[in-house]
Amino acid sequence: MDLRNHSTVTEFILLGLSANPHIQALLFVLFLGIYLLTIMGNLMLLLVIKADYHLHTPMYFFLSHLSFVDICFSSVTVPKMLENLLSRRKTISVEGCLAQVFFVFVAAGTEACLLSVMAYDRYAAICHPLLYGQIMSKQLYMKLVWGSWGLGFLDALINIFLALNMIFCEAKIIPHYSCEMPSLLSLSCSDISRNLIALLCSTLLHGLGTFLLVSLCYAHIITALLSISSSSGRSKAFSTCSSHLTAVTLYFGSGLLRHLMPNSGSPAELIFSVQYTVITPMLNPLIYSLKNKEVKVALKRTLEKYLQHVRC
Repeated sequence: MDLRNHSTVTEFILLGLSANPHIQALLFVLFLGIYLLTIMGNLMLLLVIKADYHLHTPMYFFLSHLSFVDICFSSVTVPKMLENLLSRRKTISVEGCLAQVFFVFVAAGTEACLLSVMAYDRYAAICHPLLYGQIMSKQLYMKLVWGSWGLGFLDALINIFLALNMIFCEAKIIPHYSCEMPSLLSLSCSDISRNLIALLCSTLLHGLGTFLLVSLCYAHIITALLSISSSSGRSKAFSTCSSHLTAVTLYFGSGLLRHLMPNSGSPAELIFSVQYTVITPMLNPLIYSLKNKEVKVALKRTLEKYLQHVRC
């Protein structure tokens, strides 16, 4: 359905993070640095996983997809934020806003599914180590990854298809730095009951559903760790999932707090939005690089191979 035939509004105004020009200049430098670190960090992790055959395991296959999702997630919101920090007219077209909402749904939903799949992988490795190879077969982990992407795209398509029927009459100010579905719903002057139902189902599936799956996996992992008699054995087993647990806490914690708050553009709401859409994608490669011995060793091997190649 063509939005232009039903809406008097053709563009929205994104208020962003601050109206102070001096603060906007500082924020531009800050978020440009964060974005570059996000891209470089996740690309580095992708290249190391691909180059080192020691990391060709289900856990790092999931991690490579997580890195790719983080690149996409950050690229959906940060470039437009940077543009608006330098621009006087902080606008985005209705079509552009809907496109941003679509890709936010895809990235956020896929990341939530991947984190829950990675929790299941750690559960299988710690609770059933002798059967891990049979449980986490190549056929299964490929299905889990593409299923995560499929759910993310399906969720986005359903919500955007319903959003195409929304009518925007007069209100066009979004008290945020990016477009999200709750912001659009509050601006619509048409019936949004179906949109609310779809958004609620999305939240239950990708928010509560994946969080409960992660919690269930870690409940079994903790039980298994407590049954290990030696403290060194417990520490070694826990070290294999500490990086993932940190990433889960950052993503679900900030995302949950953001969506529990009313869509008002309050400082706390913006801080939690920045945390899970901008900061977490930057931190994930650092978390998995600094807290994971296998990644650090693989990175060292890759650098040594590269230096040898340069010298030759």
